[in-house]
Amino acid sequence: MRILLAEDERELGQWLCKALEELSWRVDWVDDGRLVETSLDTQTYDVLVLDLGLPGMAGHTVLQRLRARDLRMPVLILTARDSLAERVSTLNEGADDFLAKPFALAELEARLTALVRRARGVSHPRFACGPLAFDTVTRQFTLQQQQLALPPREYGVLRALILRSGEPVSKQDLVDRVFGDDEHVAPELVEVVVHRVRKRLENSGVRIVTLRGLGYVLEPV
Repeated sequence: MRILLAEDERELGQWLCKALEELSWRVDWVDDGRLVETSLDTQTYDVLVLDLGLPGMAGHTVLQRLRARDLRMPVLILTARDSLAERVSTLNEGADDFLAKPFALAELEARLTALVRRARGVSHPRFACGPLAFDTVTRQFTLQQQQLALPPREYGVLRALILRSGEPVSKQDLVDRVFGDDEHVAPELVEVVVHRVRKRLENSGVRIVTLRGLGYVLEPV
């Protein structure tokens, strides 16, 4: 899953990027409110973590502009302004959740996962496609109720696909989500990893389908 983090505290931003990426989230970080919309226009995100006290454009204004554009991506407000009036106003402006600083990383991750689940209409901490399931708490796959252990890149590809099962995931999306900041990732490398995952799913009741010009789709057989 991919996060856009809008936070101007340098130490906090650096720590969050490192900590969340170690938990298999992809994080893009901006430190100015004016950069949020630019980022959203060039990249697809699963959730926005938004500080209210941003330079350039305040978090309240950023949120109002996003909702005025009918962008329905989940937004979690992360701020030191922990008052009832602040919480009520941001929720009324269209925020989906509110977490006050200081906070525990485990709580932030749990709230982010819950927001993404709700946005996708999933009420439990599991994503499933036929006999394949992914538990967001243990971060483990099971296939036909047996644990499926995968090397990191195969895990990343299958995770990206199951989080959007039934929808096409482009090759570039997989590059961004799986290979991160690695430079010069050849399209053929993505194809190799997808091929390996396909082999693991053979005769299992779930498959990866290629949609020409759109990408890959995970679907039950």
